[in-house]
Amino acid sequence: MLIIKKFISALAALSLLLPGCPAAYAETPCPSARSAIVMTSKGRIMYEKNADAQALIASTTKLMTAIVTLENAKLNELVDITYECCNIEGSSMYLKAGERYTVKELLLGLLLVSGNDAAQALALHVAGSVENFTKLMNAKAAELGMEDSSFENPHGLDAPGHYSTARDMAKLMCCCMENESFRQLCATKSCHIKGQTLINHNKLLDMCPDCIGGKTGYTQAAGRCLVSCCERNGLRLICVTLSAPDDWNDHIRLYDWAYSQFELRDAVEGQSFQVPVISGCEKSVRLLPESSIELLLEPEQELCLKVEYPRFVFAPVNKGETGGKIWVIIDGKQVGECRLVYERDVDLLLPEEETDSG
Repeated sequence: MLIIKKFISALAALSLLLPGCPAAYAETPCPSARSAIVMTSKGRIMYEKNADAQALIASTTKLMTAIVTLENAKLNELVDITYECCNIEGSSMYLKAGERYTVKELLLGLLLVSGNDAAQALALHVAGSVENFTKLMNAKAAELGMEDSSFENPHGLDAPGHYSTARDMAKLMCCCMENESFRQLCATKSCHIKGQTLINHNKLLDMCPDCIGGKTGYTQAAGRCLVSCCERNGLRLICVTLSAPDDWNDHIRLYDWAYSQFELRDAVEGQSFQVPVISGCEKSVRLLPESSIELLLEPEQELCLKVEYPRFVFAPVNKGETGGKIWVIIDGKQVGECRLVYERDVDLLLPEEETDSG
């Protein structure tokens, strides 16, 4: 459907109703988790279940430990292992007092095998004490808008005042995945460090082909906790489940459902507008969107494109020069805009010079 409106000024406006993605709605999965969320990397919520319920988060805590470390230490820094780092209960990379590791090696031990000893060593290296490190963790949480979270240790063992929510953990994972070093470390399936082979506990890296990272967690009180990230067709999603007996399948089903229901599209792809050129070497020139406007669209969702550009233009015309503007409107709200620029140069047509007859 095309509706053309003309202004009294030398501008034209076009409203185009465009269909959304063609996928049909499928039944929403019902995850086993007490709380869950699926969020785009830009913060749009696609699914939630008790997403603001405060809960124990076990070793998914180490996502915060990792990003605080990456922002306060270099990967090649050497860390001296002290007795305070050793023999901590729970999962371990089996550090021994007197050894030295790089920050990168400890982060691998933290993220792949969920080493509580690695978390302790990194906290002491970065901040001098666990107490000081947790202050950095909580400051980062405040920066990210994690309003329902509180951190009391770097490893995630159950402690009074140590909790978060599915929504807050999704915000944290969005931040983590923006860090290139974190993405590389988190996606590592296995590595060898000082004679040990560390295997990533995140089975989604094998079970879900598009999974690009994640962190597991478990204590008896917290249950199974899982934070993961998936990227498919250019769309990056974050999934969090807390206290989920069937967490692997929960994430796979939620991702499959979300990707079937939503599509990342360039709302202005293929749009162009022909403008007559006065006194030019060519009769017209095209206006094109300067950039893409990527939107996450639902089934049968309609877009309205509003365009303003001149009825004509005088030569010369310069390639890349602004000639108009295009807006994207959904449900009466403007959701995107970009400039329209000229596709090429059009020179001024000069009159033939008069010649003497002699």
